[in-house]
Amino acid sequence: MAGKYNICLDIGGTKILGAIFNEKKEIVYRLKKKTKEAGDDADNVEKMIISVVEDMINESDIKKKDIKAIAAGAPGVIDQGAGIILTSPNLPWTNYDIKSSIEKKFDIPFYIGNDVNVGVLGEWKYGVAKGYNNVVGFFVGTGMGGGLILDGKMFTGNKYKAAEYGHMILDPEGPLCGCGQRGCLEAFSSKKGMSAYIMQQTSRGRKNMLAETIENGVFKSKNLKKALAAKDTVTIEAVDRACHYLAIATGNMINTISPDIVVYGGGVMEAVGDIFMEKILAEVDRYCMPSIRSTVELKKAALGDDSNIYGALAMIEDL
Repeated sequence: MAGKYNICLDIGGTKILGAIFNEKKEIVYRLKKKTKEAGDDADNVEKMIISVVEDMINESDIKKKDIKAIAAGAPGVIDQGAGIILTSPNLPWTNYDIKSSIEKKFDIPFYIGNDVNVGVLGEWKYGVAKGYNNVVGFFVGTGMGGGLILDGKMFTGNKYKAAEYGHMILDPEGPLCGCGQRGCLEAFSSKKGMSAYIMQQTSRGRKNMLAETIENGVFKSKNLKKALAAKDTVTIEAVDRACHYLAIATGNMINTISPDIVVYGGGVMEAVGDIFMEKILAEVDRYCMPSIRSTVELKKAALGDDSNIYGALAMIEDL
């Protein structure tokens, strides 16, 4: 008999979020641990993941034999079929066979996918995009991730590398992006992109509320919310610029895909999504064909921090 419970994980550069779902798809237990302590060692990150799973099993009093599967979303280019992390921007992994390691440890099936693909899958199965056949997802966080549902299926392209439209080039003379190119959407509209703009303005002697809070090249979303509430001029400029390029990118995706819905998720959208939505909606019509735009809805993600763990659940349910 198949297990009654599923363990779902959101593995990030700074934290691991875990949840246990019962047969009714209700969360019966949650756990959150910081990954910063793991440092730059792949084995340490693996040990953190194992300790999160062990703690969840022990603290929830659920027997191992009652667990059907473990699934996770993680940043990077991931061969979802093989369960191998090819590269990861915020974690120390290259060609890392995480599936074998976790399955060997727990003797429970393990599945993993790119975090934004998994997040969009969660919103499609259980969130704001439920019931739609064609979904474009932009997830605005430290970086800028994309996810696509086409004709009722997650589209991952050749070798699971598709939907990296955070690296759509919008200005080839624009700011340098972490990927090595210039003028990517991520270089304008992610926390990294907005932080770089704020630091540039700070270096010109312009006072603002966020400069001192920026660590490792990014501000925290809660500090962005405070600075916007205080009408901090430089912060407003950074957000206006971010939304301007998000509107252009959205228009490009609308013209290319003709989706039913465009969903905006991630930490920034959770913190200040209403402000972002208002600014994107005010501009997006300039950048797409009216006949295509008229059949597309633009909405903020509904599951917040949980879109990834619901997406991990959807990965298991789809098997």
